[in-house]
Amino acid sequence: MSAEIFALVALSAVFHASWNLISKRAASAGASFVLAYRLSSTLLFAPWVIYIVWVDGVSWSIPMVAFIVLSGLIHLVYSLALQRGYQLADLSVVYPVARGTGPFLSSIGAFLWLSEQPSLSGVVGMLCVVGGVLLIATGGNWRLFVQTQAWVGVRWGLSIGLLIASYTLVDAYNIKHLNVAPVVLDWFMGLAITAMMVPTGWTRRKIVLRQMKGKWRLAVAVGILSPGAYILVLYALQQGAQVSLIAPLREMSLMIGTLAGFFILKEKVSRLRLAGCAVIITGVVLLAQH
Repeated sequence: MSAEIFALVALSAVFHASWNLISKRAASAGASFVLAYRLSSTLLFAPWVIYIVWVDGVSWSIPMVAFIVLSGLIHLVYSLALQRGYQLADLSVVYPVARGTGPFLSSIGAFLWLSEQPSLSGVVGMLCVVGGVLLIATGGNWRLFVQTQAWVGVRWGLSIGLLIASYTLVDAYNIKHLNVAPVVLDWFMGLAITAMMVPTGWTRRKIVLRQMKGKWRLAVAVGILSPGAYILVLYALQQGAQVSLIAPLREMSLMIGTLAGFFILKEKVSRLRLAGCAVIITGVVLLAQH
């Protein structure tokens, strides 16, 4: 893996961890905050997209449009499934299963669909990252998964992980085979989600404005960092990075978020979660050597 590609993914992980930490500060605003930062990103990235379309041009084709629409639909279903999963099951079960299976299934799909060739260091690195994610997300409390109710969360987590793998592979195909510009792909996906949220937001605009009081700067920051994180990953794919390596590398964000919570927010972090960070670092080193 080239230093440039690794730098793109590492910076993406920093962006991802940062916008999640910022979102935590605005958690009380709920869906209103999601609408605010989605709207912000749509407006802020529009000039860049217009420039690309106007100056560089886009060779539109039926497959390109079809795959962009497919990507948008998968992202939308993912967002809805994530919310529904958290409503019906414990976050402590849904989250680690989704974050663990997402990169694993993405890598398997890349081997089967995109004809990527697995290497021993790549496979071991991927498994280390997935294992580290599970350690951090569960804190080593594996008893969560033996409870009857937990299997509802496992099913939702697996479904969400499958959706993560699906949009990762579809977006990789868009970038690698249909030559869609990363920012164009991400912006049209964001535009679709924003358009779907605006009608509901308008009908409850008084509630939205009340909940967003004092949080607009946070929304603008997330509106830049959230799509920025994914666009960096898409650029890494455009530079020739393999999905089977990039998907698990993106999970560095969970490690960064955990360490930031420990050092910046002074949160308590168990030894097992710190061990999970060490396992992820081992996996990252192995993946970077591929």
